[in-house]
Amino acid sequence: MKDDTTELYNQWLPTSAKEVKERGWEELDVILFSGDAYVDHPAFGSAVIGRILENEGLKVAIVPQPNWQDDLRDFKKLGKPRLFFGITAGNMDSMVNHYTANRRLRHDDAYTPDGKHGHRPDMPSIVYSKILKKLYPDTPILLGGIEASLRRLTHYDYWLDELKPSILCDSHADLLVYGMGEKPLKEIVKLLKKGVRFETLTTIPQTSFIAKKGEAYPTKKKWEVQELYSHEDCLKDKKKFAGNFRHIEIESNSMMAKKLIQGFKDSDIIVNPPYPVMKEKELDKIFDLPYTRMPHPRYKGKKIPAYDMIKFSVNMHRGCFGGCSFCTISAHQGKFIANRSQKSILKEVEYITKMPDFKGYLSDLGGPSANMYQMKGIFESICQTCKRPSCIHPNICPNLNTNHQPMLDIYKKVDKIPGVKKSFIGSGVRYDLMLHKTKDEKINKSNHEYAVELIKNHVSGRLKVAPEHTSDEVLDIMRKPSFKLFYELKDLFDDINKKEGLNQQLIPYFISSHPGSQGVDMADLAVKTKELDFRLEQVQDFTPTPMTVATVIYYSGYHPYTMKEIYTPKTKDDKLSQRKFLFWYKKEYQNAIKNELINMGKKDLIKKLFGSKS
Repeated sequence: MKDDTTELYNQWLPTSAKEVKERGWEELDVILFSGDAYVDHPAFGSAVIGRILENEGLKVAIVPQPNWQDDLRDFKKLGKPRLFFGITAGNMDSMVNHYTANRRLRHDDAYTPDGKHGHRPDMPSIVYSKILKKLYPDTPILLGGIEASLRRLTHYDYWLDELKPSILCDSHADLLVYGMGEKPLKEIVKLLKKGVRFETLTTIPQTSFIAKKGEAYPTKKKWEVQELYSHEDCLKDKKKFAGNFRHIEIESNSMMAKKLIQGFKDSDIIVNPPYPVMKEKELDKIFDLPYTRMPHPRYKGKKIPAYDMIKFSVNMHRGCFGGCSFCTISAHQGKFIANRSQKSILKEVEYITKMPDFKGYLSDLGGPSANMYQMKGIFESICQTCKRPSCIHPNICPNLNTNHQPMLDIYKKVDKIPGVKKSFIGSGVRYDLMLHKTKDEKINKSNHEYAVELIKNHVSGRLKVAPEHTSDEVLDIMRKPSFKLFYELKDLFDDINKKEGLNQQLIPYFISSHPGSQGVDMADLAVKTKELDFRLEQVQDFTPTPMTVATVIYYSGYHPYTMKEIYTPKTKDDKLSQRKFLFWYKKEYQNAIKNELINMGKKDLIKKLFGSKS
């Protein structure tokens, strides 16, 4: 007879040999290894993958944050699975998780119990895979998650300061799923159930694998091929590396994408085209799986900071068509929006209201960008042939439906649910979408109503937005709108606050040391933000991460779409110099800033920043 503890643990996927045994399982079909703690919630990738596999009728277990430094007992305790090992580094790139923009070690980890650092290695995708290949050389390994996804082809590693080949080469994994992996995973399982051998799974969209040059492998005839410069070519010529990226980005975000092939030594890295964006019913099914929405009981008495942040939040959609040059969202989730149904969203909110520690406040109703829900091309035929990496830069595509009414409807319905006192929008808001004027006055009216509703009822005292810079030249490289639009937002924000008797703050985010940003641009940023009466808090130094335009520029010196040379501050002194301008109001920086302005020939800006007595 099972005791209450056993019944409690059985609500989660098993994480130990004891939990597997208590289920009466003699063999597992799939074992997942994750760099994160196991939180059984749809915002955590390993939980989603585990629940999908379970829903496919497989016996699956998760080994969260295995110890890679001892006798490797965590890698041995469950034995080998019948089908394959699955590996993810976690919800966040491990190198961004571990290091600051200055390559300094961070001392916390939001995806680890009590936020402790040191429970995962650098690059878990590679470390875990190598260990498993050594222990179980005949068992296939499937890589997934953002870390692997962004490294599927030759990429620049900022922390090593060198070009690296596809992560498949260093990890020795058998297959890589890039992007949001539910659809390829289901196809993999379907074929394995039919008896198809793992090594022949080469026709599945949204996967990548290694093939020997000249060796035949099954593929789909309808796929056109885009040959990329080889890894060796990229090592010799930075322009070729930059040239590759344009093809990679376009094909990653195309409805009619080509298969990519890149040479590496005597092999080819094959990247099959992505799946079409998930339909509403498909995404609803993912969120309807039987998650406990809580950390595994093994963490009793410990807090997992990342979970605490999203515990009472609801993700309404996936994808982002902003295409910001420093952001990895579209590289991983794609630029086309996958939406949940209103019914699914409201059902999740109702579930949250019944959680014992819910106090009535939803921390977020959003997505990668809060206000892209239900937005897509008006005529899909136009989208099918479109090669733009961003739907809103350099201008908002006239074929894009920017109607905010669907979000307005959900916000108002959520706020009527018993138990909800307030729903906040914690995700970033694209104010260029919100302020966009179309030829349809009905849409313009809805969008204005959305802005009023957002600022009046869904801001927790501070509305955070991301203009990122004040220089139009830098903003163009960033694929962000002109700073002139921020003035329009601030006027609207202040006006609504005044009318409603609110005392809320507008908090802008800015980036220093971004490609294209010169010292004079940062000085201009300091002056303009001072004139707006901002003392900046939300700032960051540009961190090059794989699969972004900005990182390609940082490494190569060339913009991949124009092949023009672009300046990027790289040295520690140059980066610090740019960052100082963000904190012009701090006394310890003021003399250095004055000297730099004199050296730039911008002595006139000293008075604007520090007053006539300076």
